[in-house]
Amino acid sequence: MILLLAFAIWLYLAFLHGRFWDSAPELPAAVPLETPQVDIIIPARDEVETIGPVIASLLAQDYAGPFRVILVDDNSTDGTAAAAGADPRLTILTGAPKPAGWSGKLWALSQGVAASEAPVILFADADITHDPRHLASLVAKMTSDRLDMVSEMVRLNCASRAEKFLIPAFIYFFQMLYPFARVNDPRSRVAAAAGGTVLIKRAALDRIGGLEAMREALIDDVTLAGKVKQAGPIYLGHSGLATSIRPYPAARDIWDMIARTAFTQLRYSALLLAGTIIGLALVWLVFPFAALCTGFGWRAALGLAIWAIAALTYFPTLDRYKVHRAYAIALPAIALFYMAATIGSACNHWLGRGAKWKSRAYAGDKA
Repeated sequence: MILLLAFAIWLYLAFLHGRFWDSAPELPAAVPLETPQVDIIIPARDEVETIGPVIASLLAQDYAGPFRVILVDDNSTDGTAAAAGADPRLTILTGAPKPAGWSGKLWALSQGVAASEAPVILFADADITHDPRHLASLVAKMTSDRLDMVSEMVRLNCASRAEKFLIPAFIYFFQMLYPFARVNDPRSRVAAAAGGTVLIKRAALDRIGGLEAMREALIDDVTLAGKVKQAGPIYLGHSGLATSIRPYPAARDIWDMIARTAFTQLRYSALLLAGTIIGLALVWLVFPFAALCTGFGWRAALGLAIWAIAALTYFPTLDRYKVHRAYAIALPAIALFYMAATIGSACNHWLGRGAKWKSRAYAGDKA
C-alpha cells in the first residue's frame, strides 16, 4: 500500500533522520582565544546593488587579528568594483578570462585564493551582510573545536508573500537533504556546506588539491565539504550574524533560483530526475491526496496524520523565519512548486539554457 509506505517514510524522517527539522545548531557570537590572519574572498559579477553594504560590513568586523578583503570582480559591466569603495584592507582584482572546464564562481574564487596569503580563508557571497561579531565568531568555532571548515546557512530574505511561502521551505528541504547533525558528526559520511559563508583552513584546502581539484564540481559547496570531511571535521549551522540582502519579491524569482541549479544537482541525469520526482511525489503528494480525495475512511485519517507530522516538522523553520505556522499547511503545494521548478531546470538544460552563475555557465553545462 503506497499510503502505508508514505507513512513509514514520514515516521523515519521525523524520528530517525538526524532531527533535520530541528533548525539547529546556530553559531553563537563568541570571541576567539586564537586570532589567525584571515583573508576574506568575495567573488562578484554585476553586484552593484549589494556590494557596497557587503564590503562595508566586512571592513567593520570586530576581529582582534589581522584580516583583509579580496574582491574578485569577475568582469562586471555595472560598476561593481567602483561601488565597493576603497580601503587599505580592501584589494580589488579584475578577473581573468575563464579557462575551459571551470565553473564561473570557482574560477573567481581560485583567483582570490592565489592572491591570498593568510592561513585561514573566508569565502563569502556578494549579497551577504555581516554583523561586526561574525568573523570573530566563525574563527572562535574553528579554533575552539579544532575544525577544518566552518560553514553557515545565512538568513535569507523573507519579507514578500512569495518569500514567506517558499524561502523557509528552501531551508527546510536543504536540512532534509543534509541533516546538520550528521554533517557535524565525524562518524557520519554526510557532508554539506552553504556557499554563502565558508571559513576554511588553507592547509585543509591545500590537502584536497585546492579549488582546482574540484574545478568541474557541479555543486561547489557540497563538493568542498565532502572532500574536506574525508580527512578532518567540519561544521554546518545556521547563522544569526549574517543575512542575505538579495530579495525575491515574486514566485518567479524563487523559481529561477531553484531552476538555476536543480538539474545540476542531479548531474544532468534524466534517470535521476525521474527517480527524484517519483520519490518527491511519494513523500509529498500521496498523503494530501489520501486526506482530500478518499472520503472519510482510514485512508483519509492516515493522510491527515501524515500531514500533521509534516507540518509539525516544519514549525521550527517557520519559527526561525518568524513566519506564521499556518503556512505549514501549504507544504504539499510548496513541494509541488519545487518539483515543477526542478523539471523546469531539466527543460532549460535540454533546450540549451543551462545553469549559470551571473551569465557564466556551470562546468559541464551546454551554455
